[in-house]
Amino acid sequence: MKIKMKLYKFTLLLFVIIGISSCKNERDNTPSAPNIIIFFTDDQGYADVGTYGAEGIETPHLDQLASEGIKFTNFYVPATVCTPSRAGLLTGRYPKRYDLHEAVLFPFSNKGLPSEEYTMAEMLREAGYSTSCIGKWHLGHQEEFMPNNHGFEKFYGVPYSNDMDNYYYQGIDFQSPPLPLYRNTELIESGPDQKFLTKKYTEEAIRQIRNRGEKPFFIYLAHNMPHTPLHVSPAFKGKSEKGLYGDVIMELDWSAGEILSVLKEEGIYENTIFIFTSDNGPEVGSAKPLRGKKAQTWEGGQRVPGIITWPGQIPKGIISDEIVSTLDLFPTFAHISSSKIPGDLILDGTDIHSFLLSPETVKLPERPFYYFARNGNLEAMRFGKWKLHLKKSLGWDEKTEGIFQVSLYDLELDSSEKNNVAKQFPDIVKKMTYMLETFDEAL
Repeated sequence: MKIKMKLYKFTLLLFVIIGISSCKNERDNTPSAPNIIIFFTDDQGYADVGTYGAEGIETPHLDQLASEGIKFTNFYVPATVCTPSRAGLLTGRYPKRYDLHEAVLFPFSNKGLPSEEYTMAEMLREAGYSTSCIGKWHLGHQEEFMPNNHGFEKFYGVPYSNDMDNYYYQGIDFQSPPLPLYRNTELIESGPDQKFLTKKYTEEAIRQIRNRGEKPFFIYLAHNMPHTPLHVSPAFKGKSEKGLYGDVIMELDWSAGEILSVLKEEGIYENTIFIFTSDNGPEVGSAKPLRGKKAQTWEGGQRVPGIITWPGQIPKGIISDEIVSTLDLFPTFAHISSSKIPGDLILDGTDIHSFLLSPETVKLPERPFYYFARNGNLEAMRFGKWKLHLKKSLGWDEKTEGIFQVSLYDLELDSSEKNNVAKQFPDIVKKMTYMLETFDEAL
């Protein structure tokens, strides 16, 4: 009897051990929450990356990145200039919803991203992520508007554009200070040598990745370059065939390469979502074959290079013509991180996680995308292959081109927006005009 009882206890213990082991293995095989890095450049054009047709500029690391995930040919930002574009990315909402859609903020500005706006950093932090902003902020330089008050645990960078460094605004008799470099709320340097900003930001990102701790991390790395004035470290001066601008782009490519390399060294590359894009179209570079540039609602002002990788989940080598924008990142990250967001929060982006995981089988729903001008006006919209322009503030010269006429373009056939077909498709013009005006009135 004792032998049978011992045998029974041994068998029961064996089943318990096997069960625990099985549960542990099941948990180990379940991917943990992915790290997230947004690599955000400033004024980099659609054709300022090798894989997008760059000429005289080599970007091997970004090209390799594109081959390891999804390269988007219709990737957009919600504004033509810095401040509203960054606000849209971090909130998933068109900046007109919180009065940050007009022009950009300056060192004399008194406003910024409102404290009641719920940012991507706040959402991810509540979901258990460590959160960091490195580089250019440009959403308000006063303390209440700075990154540490918008969900970022760490901030290393500058509060606005590099051209605002020690700049005298003659019209209002205002002298801006030397560009301030912060670590969190502490001013650590005034007027840093801008030749080394790209290098400093890269080193800071690497340091944070190596010392990341146990939590998944979110790093928003917003480089100052290639916004003018252009600066490059001595190591990259003269490297490209495109002069200083090309050199700057090549150093940014190096930065991406260094970060990707450390992710692999640390064994976390497979479970890191890496997004590369630009805040708007180019001032100096190229948006070829698109029409227009920074500050204009032509395609060249808001269609930018966009690459998303997540090696453990997203297939390799995908080139997608789906229409996606930085507004989509907020709801997508909310799903991936199992975040709880306020039920009354109106988001303008769409959760695209299913598409990212199965880009060859999932089709995104047709949805409108709106183009707000630098002056804050809603000038155009895209719906499917069609783009409608109702007005034009920049990128149109009435003296030489006459009064701007309502224009409709088939972007699948005419990405350069050269052939106005509004007269051939009046019903489409009518439908899209109604959609645009209704949306504008509702904001």
